[in-house]
Amino acid sequence: MHPIAADLAPFTDRLVGLDDVAAPVVVACSGGPDSLALLVLAAALDLAPVAVYVDHGLRAESTDDARVVARVAEQLGAASRSVAVQVEPGPNLEARARDARYEALDRVRRDVGASVVLVGHTADDQAETVLLNLLRGSASRGLGGMAVRRDTVVRPLLALRRSDTEAICHALGLVPARDAMNDDTAFRRVWIRTEVLPALSAGAERDLVPVLARQAEVLRADSDYLDELARAAWPPAPERTPAAALARLPLPLARRAVRQWLGTPPPSLAEVERVLQVARGEIRATELAPGRRVERRAGEMKCIPDSVPR
Repeated sequence: MHPIAADLAPFTDRLVGLDDVAAPVVVACSGGPDSLALLVLAAALDLAPVAVYVDHGLRAESTDDARVVARVAEQLGAASRSVAVQVEPGPNLEARARDARYEALDRVRRDVGASVVLVGHTADDQAETVLLNLLRGSASRGLGGMAVRRDTVVRPLLALRRSDTEAICHALGLVPARDAMNDDTAFRRVWIRTEVLPALSAGAERDLVPVLARQAEVLRADSDYLDELARAAWPPAPERTPAAALARLPLPLARRAVRQWLGTPPPSLAEVERVLQVARGEIRATELAPGRRVERRAGEMKCIPDSVPR
């Protein structure tokens, strides 16, 4: 048992998603209070964490932040790495940086033989995600927020608050890195965090973070169950995707079946509806982003990738 484990019991007892996780683990560590606290807690639980700082090349302070991560990891007796990724300029910078970050983290996970990647999303992040997805017009899957575990990514801090992670850092004398981008309301998540959520909480006269986090948990459970029903009702195979069976499904299951079938990138609601029109024989085919085509042939649904020249 790590020497600091006893002092952190009030926090380690509230971690989620770690029951079947074995050492070693990769900890995504930006140097901020959430990720440093996660690194501390993983060390306290003897999970042999490997702290990984991903440098997106977007901030001049990244070298200093990487040093913060390396220094804290050394204090804890943990390994650390800094990995550089390249994010090309263009729209939706946050999404593309996130994709590059998770790809880099998974490469390190495979390289060190880690079971999972731990990321430091808290209940506050979950509440912000719910509101962000609401503004995007997401359905119940989006309003269900972030899962505790998805494949090899685990979010153990979803039952902790941001104030908890700051308290852990303060108790251990850790000085987290501060990212100026977290104060820039040009980023929609920052705007929600600093303006929208406080205003809603003030209007409701209650702290809405636990309310939204609890709602997300309920909606995600419902959504997961409906996904299971959809898979059981229309389990397509490469050689067997019956259009008539898809068309006969109740609409909520049919929509989910289409999304599962098409995979990434997830189709929009309008694209899903057009695919269902193909299944019902109302139209012969439809084009989907990015360059895919769905059509009905001899009673079967076919998805043709890259059917349209880029």
